[in-house]
Amino acid sequence: MSTEQRTSWILTGATVACVTALYVPCVQRTVPGGDSGELITTACELGVAHPPGYPVFTLLARLAMCLLPSLSPAHSVNLMSSLLGAAACGALCITVCRLAGPGPGAVLSGGLFAVSRLSWQWSVVAEVFTLNNLFVGLLFFLTASFQCAENTTQRAKIAHWGALCCGLGLCNQHTLVLYVLLIIPWVIHRLHSVGELSLRGLVSLGLCFLAGFLPYIYLPISSYLNTARWSWGDQTTLSGLLTHLLRAEYGTFSLAKTESSVGLASMLKAQLDHCLKDLSLPVLALAGVGLLLSSWDRTCRSVSWLLTAMMFVYSLFFAWRANLDISRPLLLGVVERFWLQSDAAVCVLAGLGLSRTHTELERRLGRGGLWKTTGWVLTMALLAHMVRTNHRECDQSRNSVVERFGRELLASVPSSAIILTRGDLPGNSLRYLHYCQGVRPDARLVDQEMMTYDWYVAKLAQHHPGVNFPGRWWDPLHPEGKETFSLEEFLSYNIQHVVACIGLPDGDRSWEHSFSRWPLGVCDYLVPVQRQFHPERWAKSTRNIYNWSEPHNSFHPASWERVANEEMWQARMKTAFFLFDLAEGMQGEGKARLFELSYTLYKEIVEAHSDYPPNWDKNLALACERLLRSGHRGYSPDSLLTLGAQHFSLYLKKEPTDPQTAAIRSAITSLLKERDELRQSRRQTP
Repeated sequence: MSTEQRTSWILTGATVACVTALYVPCVQRTVPGGDSGELITTACELGVAHPPGYPVFTLLARLAMCLLPSLSPAHSVNLMSSLLGAAACGALCITVCRLAGPGPGAVLSGGLFAVSRLSWQWSVVAEVFTLNNLFVGLLFFLTASFQCAENTTQRAKIAHWGALCCGLGLCNQHTLVLYVLLIIPWVIHRLHSVGELSLRGLVSLGLCFLAGFLPYIYLPISSYLNTARWSWGDQTTLSGLLTHLLRAEYGTFSLAKTESSVGLASMLKAQLDHCLKDLSLPVLALAGVGLLLSSWDRTCRSVSWLLTAMMFVYSLFFAWRANLDISRPLLLGVVERFWLQSDAAVCVLAGLGLSRTHTELERRLGRGGLWKTTGWVLTMALLAHMVRTNHRECDQSRNSVVERFGRELLASVPSSAIILTRGDLPGNSLRYLHYCQGVRPDARLVDQEMMTYDWYVAKLAQHHPGVNFPGRWWDPLHPEGKETFSLEEFLSYNIQHVVACIGLPDGDRSWEHSFSRWPLGVCDYLVPVQRQFHPERWAKSTRNIYNWSEPHNSFHPASWERVANEEMWQARMKTAFFLFDLAEGMQGEGKARLFELSYTLYKEIVEAHSDYPPNWDKNLALACERLLRSGHRGYSPDSLLTLGAQHFSLYLKKEPTDPQTAAIRSAITSLLKERDELRQSRRQTP
């Protein structure tokens, strides 16, 4: 090993060590939001994750639970992600070392990627993106090594490792295929240009590529054994396996089952805004300089242009196929994770830009030590600035919001309840706590979306003792089918405690004929219509259903923590809203009694907090008005009119763009006029 190679590996090792030291203390100790809960649960149960299955991540996560010291299964997998993230940064560092030699440019490449907001944020939680980052980094390194190989033996060895890496990478994240599709013809062209291309060699490379797909064997094995209490799909048949691999249930090459889409230009602009904000304009300028100066170097030219082509092809394709509404912060957070793959290419080009700039200045002006020192100073200053900027947001070591959300939900449901989960937040958090940590073993978790797939009952019914399924699957749109069932039929077969978290789909409203939905915090208690409802008793039992102390609006709008916190805040007024809605459909004394109880609950909740959701003001104002119109039951009309106008006004200050602004302003004017007339009449009364 030459001195330069030894220095390169030392520099890479130091980079990995520093990134690990930065990441590990920031790792989340509990289950994160999003898909993390499902991925961890899949590893706990050795089941199959959502399409396309992620077998490499599942097996590594299971291994991490056995080997890494931790506080919980979630902590183990989160730690694993941080180590994979650090290794990915090392791969980018050694890539620049291989192309331009060890120096500040190599450290900038790996360090910049490490401390950028997106990379750091997703390297401290259990997600598949850090493993994808590692495969991207390995492909960059192998590409650079292949370009710099000195003889036929080295090129053949590197090409075979690269083919294997391509296959393994596609076992994790399918977006990598856009890089692979460009690397393969580039490698073939390089082999042809040096006279080393042969049919035997291509067959050998093809076999190595196919060998990388061997982890996918895990999917049919796990599905056949069917021992996992949580697993997705039926991969025991070829059609079932292909359905899963091609993400047919989501829509192949799409992010979600939705017809909505964002314009190509809008998505590309959002990605550019991300690069300017999270990587900075100087870094993008360095990447451009890297591409320009590398074009003059015979060794780097081919690789730098390949990286640029990969980045642009990936960005264009993803912008075309990303069918989520990024005007919503949470969905923007889902989309932006996929930009990490192109960020890695930008960081390598920026590292090459710094290295080539230093080399060019030294060649033209001399004083090599000065330029190298300047490069180190700039690198350290930029990285230190980014660490300071991003540390607070990326440090998740004290974040337990999603786990506490799940624990509160599980603690609130009745004994032996069947919980119909809906959405990633309740579904994945409850699954993790129930299956991996044994919380509420008496409860049964049934996923509403999964129950609409024809494999769900066949594969998982045996793991839901006490849950009766009246057919093969739930079809919300056509429940009259021979093998399908409606939600009403499901509830009729499971008359005991059934709780829906969060909500029910609009497609199947058959249950409304025979069942009522009582508010139970974030969830809803589904009971037969014959069961008598006692408003005062129910209000008392749900008044302090959760022990939740997080301030309102205390999390980033694109985070799952924000969603969980908002659900918990809105749950505080859910019973009051239910009673108000119930009163709207009644007459007589019962109507006035429900309006009074709703008003009392709203007023109590609003007065207990200084910062709360804007709709609370609107709801309290409406409750004041309805109580007044129903006879005010001993409450002062003057105070009800004043309070109603006050909270309508507060609502408009918080939500000035409400479509009903004109009507609300008219209501305020009417209430104040009525109050003034009331006061005037009192003054005139002797």
